Amino acid sequence: MSALSQMTWPQIRAMQEKCPLLVLPLGATEQHGPALPIGTDTIIAEALCREACRRAGVPWAPPLAYTSSGGHTVKWPGSFSVTPKTFIDILVQWSRWAVSTGWKKILFVNAHAGNAAPLRVAVDQIRLELLGKVQVGSVDTFTMSPEITALFTRDAADLHANQAECDLLLHLMPDAVDCGVFPQADDPDRTAGKVFCYPVSQTSLNGTTGRPSLGDAGEGARLFEAMVVELSGLLLRAIAEEPPLPPEEWCGVPDNFYS
Repeated sequence: MSALSQMTWPQIRAMQEKCPLLVLPLGATEQHGPALPIGTDTIIAEALCREACRRAGVPWAPPLAYTSSGGHTVKWPGSFSVTPKTFIDILVQWSRWAVSTGWKKILFVNAHAGNAAPLRVAVDQIRLELLGKVQVGSVDTFTMSPEITALFTRDAADLHANQAECDLLLHLMPDAVDCGVFPQADDPDRTAGKVFCYPVSQTSLNGTTGRPSLGDAGEGARLFEAMVVELSGLLLRAIAEEPPLPPEEWCGVPDNFYS
């Protein structure tokens, strides 16, 4: 299935008649340590959605690359962030436009951990504000199954620019990985057992949390395939899924509830 960015509006209208679901990849633009590019999360999100949507026959919108990355602070160049509130507002407004132009189902596919909390808030607002007009949900690429979660967290629970992300980049875009900085790019996870939540500048010496020096393209190919299989299956379920109860049981929110 083609990206919407490569289609005309009549082609999109014809597609909507075949498939009510639209996928929005969510990435980030932020420092990823000495070895990985600042577009790592967006590269992963876009590649995953492209292949999973192709297999499932589902359209996908251009990825959102500037998201909630404030936790990386300004210690290292390369990070560009919006506030969590702005990120929520963007997703809500984007969804209003999507619904107004014919989409009935929206799935956000998120590849950046920093987006998870505001994304959940955005989904909550969208599902209430547009009740009866859209079905909306989200999935984090790094927790789609126990197998995938285990692979992402094997070298760092609070992962960032770690082995799994390096595996994926070596498979998807090897020229973007600076292998010449290994093993100095590695930095351990210092968050275990902590009560409070800290920005990366207080937990990492170089912007990495994990061991990218263990990255392997073959491992990346296997992880990517597992992610594609999981997401494409989820998309097929989403196309057919309907609310558990009929419309007469629903109750919306008052006008201007969020204003």
